[in-house]
Parts: sequence; C-alpha cells; structure tokens
Amino acid sequence: MKYLLAILCSIIALSALATPLEIERTLEHELSRYHSDSLPYDLARDVEWAAPEGFELTMDIYTPKTGRNSYPVIVMFHGGGWLINSKSIMNEAAAYLATHGEYVVCNVNYRLLVDLGNTVRMNEIVEDAFGAVLWVKAHIDQYKGDPARVIVTGDSAGGHLASIITLQGRQLSSKRFMGAPHGFQPSWLPAGKTAEEVAAEDGLAVQAAIISYGAFDLYGSAMAGFEEASNFFWVIGNAQPRGIFGEQINHEDHPEYYYKVSPKYNIPQAEQHALPPMLFTVGEKDDLTTPASIQEFMELLKAAGHNDLEYWEHQGRPHAFLDSGKNDFLQISFAKDAPPALDVMLDFLDKLFYGKGQK
Repeated sequence: MKYLLAILCSIIALSALATPLEIERTLEHELSRYHSDSLPYDLARDVEWAAPEGFELTMDIYTPKTGRNSYPVIVMFHGGGWLINSKSIMNEAAAYLATHGEYVVCNVNYRLLVDLGNTVRMNEIVEDAFGAVLWVKAHIDQYKGDPARVIVTGDSAGGHLASIITLQGRQLSSKRFMGAPHGFQPSWLPAGKTAEEVAAEDGLAVQAAIISYGAFDLYGSAMAGFEEASNFFWVIGNAQPRGIFGEQINHEDHPEYYYKVSPKYNIPQAEQHALPPMLFTVGEKDDLTTPASIQEFMELLKAAGHNDLEYWEHQGRPHAFLDSGKNDFLQISFAKDAPPALDVMLDFLDKLFYGKGQK
C-alpha cells in the first residue's frame, strides 16, 4: 500500500510539468516495478535502442528468473503488414516465452511505412530490424543474454523481417538505396564500424530463426495491389496508399528494389552461406500467407542446399494466431490459440540450445 501511495504522489507531482504521454509512461514504468517481484522474469520496458531521423525506437527485454548466468536471446518482430501495430501486439507471446522457456526475449519496435508523415520506405524498415539485432548483440549481456546465441523470430510482416535478417544479413552497404538498391545500412551500428565492416564480420549472423506465417515476396505483393487503396491496412493505418519506396519508385519500372527486400529472391547457396536451423509455422486456414506459400519458400531453400528446416501447421487456425488479446473478426484469442504454437517453438529451441528431447 505504501508503494502504491508513493506511485500516486509521484504522478500527481509530475502532472504539473509533464505531458500526458510522459505521465502514462511513468505510470506504466512504476506499475511494472510494483508487479515485478511476482513475475517469473525481470522486465526492462521501452529500452531505447535507436532514433533514426529522431524517431525513437524501443524494445522490451524479458529476462527469466531461473538462476542462469546467461541465456540464449530471442529477438522478436511484430506483424501488421508494415503499416499497423507495435511491439505491444506481441506482449503476451514475449511473456509466455520468458515464462515457459529459458530465453531472454527482446520484443522490438521498428518504424512503419506510415510513420514520419507516411514517408518511411521499406528498406528503412529492414534497416531497423538489422539495427535492432546489432544493438542486442552489443548490449544484451547487461540483461544476462548471450550475444553468441541469438534467435530471430516474427509473425507475418515480422516474419518477413526475421527471414531477411537470416538470409540477407551480409547485404550491407553505406550507399543504401541511393540511386539503386545497393544494400542496407542498419539503423544502429557499433561505434566506429561501417555497414561494410559489419558485413565482412558476418555481424548479423544468428543461430536459429522461427518464421511464423511470414511474407517472402514483396514484388508479388506489389503486383497484387499492396500499394493501392484495396489494401485495407492503409485504411487501418490512417494513411494514403503509396509506393513502399516513395513516389518515384514503382514495381513496374524498378522491380530490382522490390526484389532486394524479398527473401524469395535472395536465397544464398548453402556452400556460400549456410543458414541456421529454421522453423516455419502457419495456420491451416491462413488465407493471407497460406500454407502453400510457406511450403513453396521452404522448397526454394532446400533447392539451394538448406535442409535444416522444420514445418508446423496449426490445425484449424487462421492468420495472426500469436497476437495478444482476442480478435473476434478472425475468431482467435491468445489464450486458446497461441500456447500450442509457442510450445512448438520452445521445443524446437530447447533441442538446439539445451539438448532437450534429443535421443
């Protein structure tokens, strides 16, 4: 009770000087501290990791309280068609993994296309994802994470980002997409290092990837109308439909830009770049990123010599079964639909990092 009174007094004192957003953040922070002792993990909320063009990017970091000195690290990217949502849509999934597994979980915010006045380009979103992984590797030991054991995961648009990190983490360039899609410059770089130096060190290498109903072909998506008003995500994001690289670039005249941000067209040969173990999950009834599209991508990986792949299909479930809360339109709820999928993910990771379940 005394602690709650202290929270109330601090908010009252702050209200005379702070903005409503600052008050809200302070209240969330204080309440999270109040509840932290009863949680099976420590939670560092809204850790700022970069601010490209002044746009603050944050992540929540969950550290299990199981007594280990160091844990493998899951870097998680939310879905939402690159147009809507934030890390909060993955709050329950992140908490579940940190509660039922022995992994530090980093739930990441990245820029959306609609941010900064609807001017963000798709390559910049990829660069945010790259930067987040580099930041985690440089700082996660402060949260008992092991930077040598990193897993990337994401669902839908987040699955796209996790895939592109896994496949294209060496495609870095300080020239970025200026005049041509040269490569990506991460939104956060280690001090004193260029994008090219990070690529030469394979600094974005990860040890596993879990891709949930991911998108792999943005060129195909653009041809199918992603950049047009028929894509309802623009409406939900309260933004005018436009090209994902700005008004001067389109998929008909500049397909190379779209290919560059599409994992489907950037699968390396295994003898040149061996990929880590990968698990793909999808809902049987998913009509947005269909089981067939996931299996097609996996076949392309196998054709390039990558065979350490697993596939799991969530029977009877549609898209977005990992989202927090409940969605009456999709007839999904986290409590009912997410745990079976998250348990499959933990089993996959436990075999790799803890040797569990191996004969």
